[in-house]
Amino acid sequence: MTKVTELAYVVFEVSDLAAWEHFATSLLGLQLGERFEGGFGLRTDAKAHRWIITEGPADDLVRSGFAVESNAALDSLVSTLTEAGVRITEADAALCAARKVDRLVLVTDPIGNELELVTGLADAETPFRSDIMLGDFVTGDGGAGHEVLLSKGVPREDYLAFYRDLLGFRVSDTIVEELAPGMVADLIFLHCNPRHHSLAIGDLPHPKKIHHFMLEVSDMRDVGMAHDRCLDAKQPFEMTLGMHPNDRMFSFYVRTPSGFSVEYGWGGLLIDSNTWEVATLDRLHTWGHRPPEVVHALLGQAPFTNQPPGGDPA
Repeated sequence: MTKVTELAYVVFEVSDLAAWEHFATSLLGLQLGERFEGGFGLRTDAKAHRWIITEGPADDLVRSGFAVESNAALDSLVSTLTEAGVRITEADAALCAARKVDRLVLVTDPIGNELELVTGLADAETPFRSDIMLGDFVTGDGGAGHEVLLSKGVPREDYLAFYRDLLGFRVSDTIVEELAPGMVADLIFLHCNPRHHSLAIGDLPHPKKIHHFMLEVSDMRDVGMAHDRCLDAKQPFEMTLGMHPNDRMFSFYVRTPSGFSVEYGWGGLLIDSNTWEVATLDRLHTWGHRPPEVVHALLGQAPFTNQPPGGDPA
């Protein structure tokens, strides 16, 4: 049984609050949660928040909130971490109230990412509602979604010793692909519940702490509609529609106002840890997920005519 049960929420520090509110609510379909001095929460389900947006210069991930089943389980995890030499800070009542949790313990992973280990993330006072979505965001036992973090040169054995051996994550699979001569993407995917991965870490050419955060929706049509809204708003894309070979997510990647991306997808794989077989794959994408400039160039080379072959089909 894993010690961490889900990725409960993330905290982003952003330089443009207004741009983020528009991006998250009007383009992606999140619901504005509670406003507070210097930021606001964003909802994807019954919980009080899944994203916490704070104002500041980082334009990056600043905290990841991981849920633990109970206070007793958190006590046990704190003991495990302390015995391993990990520094533990018990949060005060003010931070717990701001995060809307019963209890919060701060730790830092070997890469330097700050984590909040929490119990009792509260529900909001009202049901989740999105006026632009046909379905819902997929959370529940799978938590808020998944995040992909950059290893920043820290050896894999070091961060696996923390996430796998101490926090209880299990390896789903790895992907190693040469993106260009001398440029290799090497990622390991970790799960703590049936979602294929709640966390992935690895080497990628990227300046931020986080490469992307994934939002999953229950209705495939919402992927297409969000894709169109982002296109119409001229929001920069990182990758167009495609599918991954490991979690089989049908998705696209759109850049946030802070420069890292959101993967917006449908149909993610659920796995059974008792029967799952770990594998190493040689590609990040089964099909699609092409950079927009590549798609633009290819479409620009395609022949264009106002009249389809064979005349007017009507």
